[in-house]
Amino acid sequence: MSENVVHLHKPTDPPTDDTAPTVLTVVPDAPPARPVPLWVRSGRAVKTAVTHERTKTVVRATARHGLYTLNGGRIVARRAWDGRTGSRYERMIRAAEAAGNLEAAEEWEERLQRFRAARHHRRMDLLHSPVDAAKGVAVGAGMSIGVLVALGVVMAINTGHIGDVITPLSATVDFIALLIRIVQIVWGPALTIGPFLALLALWSVGRKQHAAPNWALPANVRSGEGEPITPSIVVKALRDLGVPALARAIKEMGDAGASMLGPITIAGCGVEVDVTLPSGVSTNEVQGKRRKLAENLTRHEHEVFITIPQAARTVRLWVADSGALDEPIGPSPLVTDDTMTADYTKGKAPWGQDLRGDAAALSLYQRHLLITGLSNQGKTVALRSLALWLSLDKSVQFLMGDLKGAGDWAMFDGLATTLIQGPTDEHVIQVTEMVEGAVDEMNRRLQAPPGTVFPPLIVLVDEAQVAFMCPAKGTGKDKRPYGGSKADSRYFMAVRKIHNQGRAVNVLMWQGTQDPTNENLPKLVREGAHTRASLALGTESQARMALGDKAVDGGAAPNLLRPGLDRGTLVVASDGISIPAGQSSITVRTHYIDDDAAKAITDRAKALRDGVTTLRAIDRSAEYDPLADIAAVIGDAPRVRTKDVLARLSARNGNAYGDWSFLDLKRVLDDANAGPYKSDGVMVVSRDRVARALANRDGEGSASAE
Repeated sequence: MSENVVHLHKPTDPPTDDTAPTVLTVVPDAPPARPVPLWVRSGRAVKTAVTHERTKTVVRATARHGLYTLNGGRIVARRAWDGRTGSRYERMIRAAEAAGNLEAAEEWEERLQRFRAARHHRRMDLLHSPVDAAKGVAVGAGMSIGVLVALGVVMAINTGHIGDVITPLSATVDFIALLIRIVQIVWGPALTIGPFLALLALWSVGRKQHAAPNWALPANVRSGEGEPITPSIVVKALRDLGVPALARAIKEMGDAGASMLGPITIAGCGVEVDVTLPSGVSTNEVQGKRRKLAENLTRHEHEVFITIPQAARTVRLWVADSGALDEPIGPSPLVTDDTMTADYTKGKAPWGQDLRGDAAALSLYQRHLLITGLSNQGKTVALRSLALWLSLDKSVQFLMGDLKGAGDWAMFDGLATTLIQGPTDEHVIQVTEMVEGAVDEMNRRLQAPPGTVFPPLIVLVDEAQVAFMCPAKGTGKDKRPYGGSKADSRYFMAVRKIHNQGRAVNVLMWQGTQDPTNENLPKLVREGAHTRASLALGTESQARMALGDKAVDGGAAPNLLRPGLDRGTLVVASDGISIPAGQSSITVRTHYIDDDAAKAITDRAKALRDGVTTLRAIDRSAEYDPLADIAAVIGDAPRVRTKDVLARLSARNGNAYGDWSFLDLKRVLDDANAGPYKSDGVMVVSRDRVARALANRDGEGSASAE
């Protein structure tokens, strides 16, 4: 019987054959981990306890309620001091003098004098009041006893008992004794409870005023409602703005900066205050720190607007109530009032509301219009709402090009004279020729007799950046591009011509564009618009393209609007809308009119008209008849030099004949057997030949029709 031997030690020369015994190696256990020191575990426990959310909540609540009581006492003391002294009047006098309002300063000084006179009169009365009080007590006590005795006499006569004479007096004495007894019982607990009641009253005052740091306030007050805007909060926000000169000036002011502020007035869904900056502080230093100022006022950046009024070294702050700008405004009067009409000359389009909550209305009379912004911010709806209002004036005519083609303007079919919808190069060509046709109409009106009145013609192009960026060029001899921003661009030049002279004869250009650049919105075009409005944009440079340097330097900042959240909010620079004195722009929250409501409005507009046939494309093949036009420009003259015929044709229809040469004219006339010939050494065109050619052509057309 054999046994397997297990070696516990590794041999120095282990066997190499297959019969070598199995060797087991004993691996010792790892040493036990060193215990964590008690001080480390204690520190971790303390850190966890201190940083726990419950601990923070308890600390915040303790600090909040303690400061409510402390600051409530301070508020009550301040109120008592203001009520007993003239400090309130003195503060108002200093603020009025700092603001330069001498009339208000004199009024407050007069009130202070009346207050001091009344206080002096009360103090003089106190010198005589002890004697008067003693006399009053004596007289009152005597009269009271007399009345009680008289009442007792009446009772004695009635009952026949002489003792009833003192019964009323005795009952009164017993009642007084009872009151004294009640006071003796209540006095002790009242002395104990009284201080707690006083502290509770101070706590209530502090709680109503939120008299605690922002970090200690409840979450709903801290992030939802925001702090009420008071002079001290505004001054503190300006002091902590990070402008050294401003902070030093506020600390050196005797009234702690109150003299910088004008009255804080309610303005719509917020408040407004003018701040006169001290010497050495420029307005752009405050404008450039809008976000920090908003956070110092416990507001979001979009809830604070900084504008520059006419007064020197002054900024105007408009601070919204927290969350108020996220609430929608009401429906448009165009939707709610079925009887509303429009007046192009004297009326104003109801566009929306300004930040004050007042109605914002825009005059469209003889004003070219440009609206721009990022994609999907409400540009088309804002532009369309103006056209919807103006459509209710039956004298207004529309030429419309929608280079998006999504049906946003489909409700104007049957209302607009021309309506082109689509995003392709062919649609751009059609829109360009539509605008060039408006130029021809403008020229015709300009050459009309003085005093002629013309109906308004609105040339509206939405998504105009598609036209400026179009690479298409003309065919044949006319190789001019349709897009671009040079002098040979057909769309660009047509818009420029309307901008230059269309206003005088009521031919107006309205354009809506996206994401403006120098390529898709040339400088000359954007500066030709009288009314410029912008939705949310990405950069300040784009804001300057959209509204101009003057508006942006004056505080206009469409680049600070929130894309998506501030949809439909426009910054407008125009003399056609009421803008507060000293400001160069105004922010408008436009009404939203959906497609169904827009269709209902255009149905009302169509009912005002006799009927409009809308062209959905321009038939270029039937635009002109060269032979008939040649006959028309010759007129009654027996013959006209070819040079004059070319000039007259170009004046009649520059788009068709502007590039014609003698060879083009000769080709058309030769084809009609009415070619030019020499007379007195110059080439001329015969009226009779052209007339015969027209008669022969018309006769052939009639015969073929039969």
